[in-house]
Amino acid sequence: MAMEKRWKNDIAYAMTPFKLIAWPIGVWPLQNYNFYSLLRSALGIGGAGLMVILPSIELCMGCTDAEQNVDCIMLICCGMLGVLKMIWFRIYANSLIDNYSSAMNDYLTIENVDERAIMRKHAFIGRIVSCPMLCLSYFSCMIYGLIPFLGYDEGNQINITRSMNEDAILKYAIPSGCTMEYFHAPASMYKAFCLIQVVAMILSTNAHIGNDALFLNITLHICGQVKILRDHFVDFNVTSPRVHDRFNALIQRHCYLIMLTRKLADMISFILLIELFIISILLCVMGLQFMIALKNNDTVMMTKSLMVLCTFLSQLTVYSLIGNYLKSQMEDIRFSIYQSAWCDFPAKLMKNLIFIFMQTEYPVALQAGNFIMINLSTYMSILKSSFSYLSVLRVMLET
Repeated sequence: MAMEKRWKNDIAYAMTPFKLIAWPIGVWPLQNYNFYSLLRSALGIGGAGLMVILPSIELCMGCTDAEQNVDCIMLICCGMLGVLKMIWFRIYANSLIDNYSSAMNDYLTIENVDERAIMRKHAFIGRIVSCPMLCLSYFSCMIYGLIPFLGYDEGNQINITRSMNEDAILKYAIPSGCTMEYFHAPASMYKAFCLIQVVAMILSTNAHIGNDALFLNITLHICGQVKILRDHFVDFNVTSPRVHDRFNALIQRHCYLIMLTRKLADMISFILLIELFIISILLCVMGLQFMIALKNNDTVMMTKSLMVLCTFLSQLTVYSLIGNYLKSQMEDIRFSIYQSAWCDFPAKLMKNLIFIFMQTEYPVALQAGNFIMINLSTYMSILKSSFSYLSVLRVMLET
């Protein structure tokens, strides 16, 4: 009974926070994939899609100023990423199902106290790295949602002529004043429409950042399992009976973890390519907006820009750190074997070590488009390019 309770506590600790994020939008891997999960996915896609459609209409109608143009571009990009991830995580649901089912089995079968501590540590890291991204995103949604109710920048509202009268276009959480005017949205429903848009932004955040948290959590679990496997190689006892069987079990475990990691890497490859491209652009755009706001002493715009910048930077940082950590864990398998008593292995078994070394020579890693490695080197390259671009723009603003 005590063992069963501990299993339940470990599984709840590792998975419950991510279930609360992923289940409402229908991408939780351990759910029943039925009509209701599809309906929840449609709701998540609808929320993210609303962030694409409304700002796009505003840009086409030409009713936005410079600040709103930047907001529209940012919201469109985030909405597109949310829609893409929702569709991708449904198409490649089997990859997540296999990984999360394997993680569930790992928690149910673990008996060693040290190995359990490693798994709990990686589950804790999964919480820590996901929390800043989600909190910053939700806080940004609240800021964008509160601005219309605070009546920000009422003096600069755009006026349009309709029925021989000039009426001020109302501000919404998502730039959509002209769109609402065009569809004759009743002014009495203004607050209700604002609330709906805030809910859509939260759903889009779950679709965008929440799916990232879901993916990164299981990636860290794989890293923890590789760490446990490395310890098994280091502590491998040659003097115990059935040496070949025990070592082959470790090799099979290694191949199994490679297979799970490759499924995750293949699933996220295209998304990472699009995400890196969009984040690189948005870092420059939002950085420019922040510099303009700083020059004009515009506190609200500075707050908005800074929160969005921090969100994108935290997202890029977390992916780079975990991608780098996964690659290093996969590569270090060979060093763990080298630290074992390999010189005492039987001759036949010692020959098989060459194949393990060959496998770790080209480890499975997170890649964007299967050609850009997601690691700290890529992270620094993106930051250097972005800051160089912003330095040029700052000089242009000052002249």
